[in-house]
This record gives sequence, C-alpha cells and structure tokens, in this order.
Amino acid sequence: MTGDSDEPHTYDEELRSERDYVAGLYARLDAERARVKGRYSAALRGNGASLLDRDAEVRALGREVKRLDVADYGLCFGRLDAVSGERLYIGRIGLLDEDDDYEPVLLDWRAPAARPFYVATAASPENMRRRRQFHTRSREVIEFTDEVFGRPSSGERGDAALLAAVNAPRTEGMRDIVATIQSEQDEIIRMEHPGVLVIEGGPGTGKTVVALHRVAYLLYTQREQMERHGVLVVGPNTAFLKHIDHVLPSLGESNVVFMTPADLVPGLHAGAEDAPKAARLKGSLTILDVLKAAVADRQELPRDSLPIELADITVRIDAETAEWARQAARESGRPHNEARAVFREIIEYVLTERAIGRIGKGWLTRSDKQAWEDMRADLLEELAQSEAFTAALDGLWPILTPETLLAQLYSSRERLLAAGADEALWRADGTAWTVSDVPLLDELVDLLGRDKVAEAAAERERTAEARQEAAYAAGVLDLMVDRTDHMDDEDHLFATDLLYAEDLADRFVERDTRELADRAAADRDWTYRHIVVDEAQELSQMDWRVLMRRCPGRSFTVVGDLAQRRSPAGANSWNTMLDPYVPGRWVYRSLTVNYRTPAEIMSVAAAVLAEFAPAVQPPESVRACGVRPWSRHVSDGELPTAIKEFVRTEADRAGTSVVIGPPDVPGAVPPSETKGLEFDSVVLVDPDRILADGPRGAAELYVALTRATQRLGVLHRNRLPQALTGLAEGGAPR
Repeated sequence: MTGDSDEPHTYDEELRSERDYVAGLYARLDAERARVKGRYSAALRGNGASLLDRDAEVRALGREVKRLDVADYGLCFGRLDAVSGERLYIGRIGLLDEDDDYEPVLLDWRAPAARPFYVATAASPENMRRRRQFHTRSREVIEFTDEVFGRPSSGERGDAALLAAVNAPRTEGMRDIVATIQSEQDEIIRMEHPGVLVIEGGPGTGKTVVALHRVAYLLYTQREQMERHGVLVVGPNTAFLKHIDHVLPSLGESNVVFMTPADLVPGLHAGAEDAPKAARLKGSLTILDVLKAAVADRQELPRDSLPIELADITVRIDAETAEWARQAARESGRPHNEARAVFREIIEYVLTERAIGRIGKGWLTRSDKQAWEDMRADLLEELAQSEAFTAALDGLWPILTPETLLAQLYSSRERLLAAGADEALWRADGTAWTVSDVPLLDELVDLLGRDKVAEAAAERERTAEARQEAAYAAGVLDLMVDRTDHMDDEDHLFATDLLYAEDLADRFVERDTRELADRAAADRDWTYRHIVVDEAQELSQMDWRVLMRRCPGRSFTVVGDLAQRRSPAGANSWNTMLDPYVPGRWVYRSLTVNYRTPAEIMSVAAAVLAEFAPAVQPPESVRACGVRPWSRHVSDGELPTAIKEFVRTEADRAGTSVVIGPPDVPGAVPPSETKGLEFDSVVLVDPDRILADGPRGAAELYVALTRATQRLGVLHRNRLPQALTGLAEGGAPR
C-alpha cells in the first residue's frame, strides 16, 4: 500500500484525505459489485454450461454478491502506519487494485497483516508506528483517533473507539466488534487449535461475539474445508439466536446454521422444560441404559404359541423359536429395526422347515434339494402375504420410531419399571416433548436404525416414476423425429442426435437448490466442520453426545460461564463434559474484562455472585456510566403502574429496555429468556422470588442483573435480598 511521505499535517487536512481514500474504496466496491451481479444475472440466464455446473456457478456468485453487499456498512474502519512507512487500511473485506498488480488497497480484518491493528501496544508495537481508528456514518468518515506507539498520544485516548462502541445505545441485534476487537479477544479469535476451545468469561466480556468472529476467521483461513460442511451455532433460545444471527452475515459468512438444543432433531421443536429431577435424569449418561432396556423390552416372546394358517398347513411361532431368533438378532449388532430382518429370517426358517417336514412326510427327503427349495420358496411367499404372520412379527419385533418408543415409555409405568427407569419420568401425555427429550430422541435414531423395508419400497417407487418419465420423454422424441420426415436426408437433424430420452427425463428431476445452511438444518445426519456452543454450561451430558455426533472432527468453540449455570443437568466443570470425547484435545481461555456492564451495576451483581459462588472472580468493568442502580418498594396494586412508568420513560430514550421478573408478572420476561442478551435499561421485579429457587435462582438473578448497559432498577414487593440492600432506595433518578 502507499507510503506516507506526502501525508497532510493538520487534522482537517488528514480528515479530508481519509474521506477521499474511503470514498475511493466505496467506488471500487460498487464497481466490483456491479461486475459480479452482471455475471450472476448471466449465469441465471444460462451460458451453455451443464445444469450442474450452472447451479454451482450461481451459488458461488450469489455468495459473492452477499459478501459485497454486507461490506457497505463500515467498509473501512482504520489504518496502520508501519515503521517502514507503509500504510495499511483495515476493513470488513479485502479489495485489490487491478491496475497495480493487484496490490491490496484494503486489508480484510482476518488477514495476518491486519493482526497488529488489534494487538499492537506501546510495549509491543509489532513494527507499527501508529494505529488510526475511524468513526464513520454511512459511507463517510466523521472523525478519527490516533494512537502513536512509543510515546504519549497528545491527550488522545487509544480506546476512544472502544468506549464509543460500548456506550452507544443498543439495538435489537448484537453488533459485530470487528472495528474494536481487543488484544485478549484477538488472541482467541485467531487461535489455530484444531480441537475444542473453551472460552469462559463473566457477563459482558464479549465471549459470544468473540466466538462468532472466530468462526468468521476460520471460514476465512479454512474456506475450502469449512464451506463443504458448514458451521453450526447452538444458542440457548430463539431470542438469543435472533439477537446474534446477523453478526456472521455482516462479516460476509452465510454457510452457518443457527439452532437451539431443542431444534437438533429436524422436524421437532420442544419448548417446555422438565422438572429438575426429570431433567437431571434425562441429561445423565445413565439414561442410555434406560433407552437400551426400553428397546429390548419391545423385543418380546409370545406367552402362547402363535398360529399362522397357510394353504395346506398351520404352523406356530413358539417361545423357544422366538427366543432363538431374538438372541441371533441381538447378537447381529444391528440397530433394532434393521435386526428385525435377522429375527424374521430365523422365524421363517424354522416355520418352513417344520412345514416341509410335515407336508412332505413319506415322499420328500432332503436329498431332493430342488424340490425342497421349491417348496420353501412357495411357503415363504405365503408367509409374506399372510396378515397373521405380519401381525405376529409386529407384536414380537415391531418397527419403531424414536417418537413412538419414547412416548409409550413415558406414559406407561409398567414399561418404565421394565426399563429400570425412575418413576419421575412418567407423564400422562407421552408426546408432550421437552427440551431434555431431544437428545434422547436423537439417541434412539441410532439405537433403532432405519426401516429398510420402507426405504426400499420408497426407492422402488422413485425408480418406477423415473422410468415412466423416461418412457414419456422417449415418446416426445419419437414425435420430434416424425416431424422431420419431410426434410431431405442431408439436412436431417434428428432430435436423438442431440438428446436421449434419459437426458430429457433428467430435466424433470427435482434438484436440491437450497443453500448449504438450509440443507444441513433439515438433515439429521449432516456433519459440520465446526460447531459453536454458546451458554455451554447449560448443556447436559446427553446434549454433548448429540453435538459430538454432528461433528466427527471434534472442532468446537465452546462459550460459557459456569457461574451462570441454571440447568440441573448442566456442567459443573468443563473436563467432566469434554474429557470423555476429547481427552487432551481441549484448551481453556478466559476473558476477564467486562465491556457491557458499567462498574456501578457490576458491583451489585458481584455482591450476588459472592454469595452463591464466592470462588468466582467477577469480570472487571472497562467503564463507569455515572448512574447508580436504584430500588423501590411497591405494593401489589402499585406494581403495574410502576412498570408502565418505566416503559413509558424508556420509550422516550434511545436504545432498548426490558422488564425482567418471575413468569407470573405481567409484562415481565423470565431471566432465562434474557441469557446472552443486552439492553440499555433494565428494571428487575421481585428479586427475592427469583432467588428463592436455590442455586438455579441465584444464577438467574446474576444473569438478570448483568443485562443492563446503562441503567438498572429494582421493583420489590417484599424485602430486598441482603446482596441488594446497597441499592439507592426511592426509584429512578430524574
């Protein structure tokens, strides 16, 4: 990039120069976008390439259009001046000068050369002389701040851009931090560790947004591997996912699937939560023994022999035969539904042997192998058409779906007892799925396996349809040929010279043109290259089995805070959850600086933390807001008015606000639904009732207290918990 020997010397001159440079970058962006959109439109119209090649080109160009579109916001956010005199402009994407040997005119923030923008300090300047950070509005540079390494910066603060960002009013969605990444965050974002990275940090430390920027970095540095399989981001609830779902697209990445733990089985969404005991039971690995026993319980033996009437004889399935067949099917190692074929084969063998022996008594021996096998074939065909035989098989070894087995297990105390399960798992409506049921249903997919017979029938149907389409296409070709009969032979161009029936029929085949993220989300067997798990302390051991199944390469970014755990089946330590899967392949990093919560509010939250987790050090706030948190005692009748007053006051201010409280408080959001979210202003209702829920309640109170970025108030109808008695009493300051 350019040197700085002709650099202007006054602030106004430099500001004009930077505005001109950034305007030039936008001109390049617009030109490149117009060029790519032109190619995209041409690809949509078709360019003579095969359908497969055209689909691939359309998708690739579509992704590039999206990448260029997201760059409009904050295209360039700073500049590095090297000791050598080189200037490097840092931005959301990279741009090249095609007229100057494709020299970079804007560096992608993920490029190695851009790293000093985030990590250079006066003590370790990384061969840089100055870092300049832009403050932009739309496409224009409004102002800039400089940090000169090696000497004081003449009153300018190097963290001005960071403080402006953390003090700015919040919007509905999480903002990316690409312009204000801090050194400890950048180290984590650029880690090349191939296994599991655990990022732990208290409220407001930016762990979620760091994890998302790490994904963007990995997608940049490992593009080919990542794009084939995509990335899965797992968050605690849909509100949280909505809050963060635009961060990666804003960084130019779209091959990302967002899910909650309740969504991990396609086609099923479970929103309810179990009682604590049931949640603990379902989340523990001991539930695996229950599931296996529940499957085995459905592999039954007949109490009495089951008669099967055939044309010439009646045969019977007795307990001894069923026991032999069941043992062989279990020893086959196949999942339940697939092992049914073994069970059936042995039953059929025994029944046909007995039938042949009785029918052929006195005239047929085994030495007449052909006659013996012919009779067996006839008998097997009779069994296949026998409703009684099919019913017997369905009773002894039924085809099961995960939903059927689990629902019938939960709603039957007898089946629970037979499976060795705790009675706390019983419920009247077996299909009232909870979040804790999802990993069990996923486990049962593997325990039960596929229904091979049904899949084979479906495949035969698809094949028959394809043949019908080919026959129809052949007829169309015949008509096309007939219509050319009036032409001279030398001018004759037959349709078959260009296209065969199968080729034409292939035009009718429906192709899957969905984006990778859509295809992955709908496919239970899809495996991802990388998975991000947010609020990971809430995941149970069974949840982790699901995620490990989705990522055979064991590449994870795990984000959480053990002090905020509310799930009775969640993590008490990271090694307990991870060592069974990645022993020696996971590393731990912590974030210690709170960028969200001002010191005044964090001191209140720290008092709560000290009571239920005294060994945990609260994160240090990077700023103060100058507004002291307050509390006010209200009666039952005064509470609705007080809440309305808060909502009305905040409506006149910039930013976002929320009322957090127990679920039965009208207009309040439960603390669990605010995890990972942030608001400019928060009013908390009845903290004593939240705290009454034991350790889980203490964690929820801690979460609720740390959602505010500017203002925090408490409305209480009973006495304040001891940890909150330091709040300013009387209400919000005017």
